[in-house]
Amino acid sequence: LSPKLENKTKGKLQKQICRVVLDHFEKQYTAELGNAWSSVRDVLTSPSCWQHSILLNRFSPCPELENSLCVQGYQPAFQGALPYLPAALKCYIRRTPGRFPAQKHRAGKLKEYYLLNAASLLPVLALEVKDGEDVLDLCAAPGGKAVAVLQCACPGLFHCNEYDALRARWLEETIESFIPEPLSNLIVVSKLDGRHIGDLKPELYDKILVDAPCSNDRSWLFSSDIHQATVRLIQRKQLSYLQFQLLRSAIKALRPGGCLVYSTCTLSKAENSDVINLILNSCSNVVPVDISEMGRAVSQEFTFLDGLQQHELLVLPERGRAWGPMYVAKLKKI
Repeated sequence: LSPKLENKTKGKLQKQICRVVLDHFEKQYTAELGNAWSSVRDVLTSPSCWQHSILLNRFSPCPELENSLCVQGYQPAFQGALPYLPAALKCYIRRTPGRFPAQKHRAGKLKEYYLLNAASLLPVLALEVKDGEDVLDLCAAPGGKAVAVLQCACPGLFHCNEYDALRARWLEETIESFIPEPLSNLIVVSKLDGRHIGDLKPELYDKILVDAPCSNDRSWLFSSDIHQATVRLIQRKQLSYLQFQLLRSAIKALRPGGCLVYSTCTLSKAENSDVINLILNSCSNVVPVDISEMGRAVSQEFTFLDGLQQHELLVLPERGRAWGPMYVAKLKKI
């Protein structure tokens, strides 16, 4: 974009910021994040500085694409010594803002890449899925993390669940777009209430991802409907209980010795650390798992909030590294 057009676009986007939501965030996150909030707010309210990463699809390899990305200044992400980083997982990032063109859905043809916030891959890396393991993605739509899991390993059973009907269709389309038929036929897609899966399928899974419904800080800031935004902020107080119920259900569905990763795309302590602490205090059969080594290995790509426990990470967006928000916590069933 020319500087003139970029400024015009930026101004247009800036006008769409919902003051009700921003004022709410201002009070809450100043208290919870302290001095870090001002730089985070600067990124969240400036879409022109947002970045996107490119997750390559190993089922539709395109060497020309990798060469093109390198020419355009992209480089492989996760170059540190991670505890878990399968060779097949290839993600490209660059420090400069801008969005790579998305590929349209075409029936019968696999897409070559998936655009996503690079921090969205951290829950998948923390989960450490291995070939043959039985995996549940409890709140799977739109499907980016499911696609990422399948770049890492081939589960014995891969159950992708999405309660919301419209989002479930989006999930199915994502799987159709990225996963070849022989493998996609082995993926179970369901529309069950995640709060009941633990009772329906007790101790069935080795690994579970709970990418929970949450206050999506990025999108909420640009709510065009003030009434809808106000309702969202009122309902926000109830989200932590839903998240707790989903986690409790997931723990029931997890085999002893299995691991669970909880993630959200909000900065809110009530939906992050507080939910995990409540689970640890109320469920004697789960223990926290240290993921600080993973955090150190990706510290070149991401900025993390200081002061959290070793079993949790919170990615803070900043200019040049505008990834997140993304909260990740890992638990093990004993």
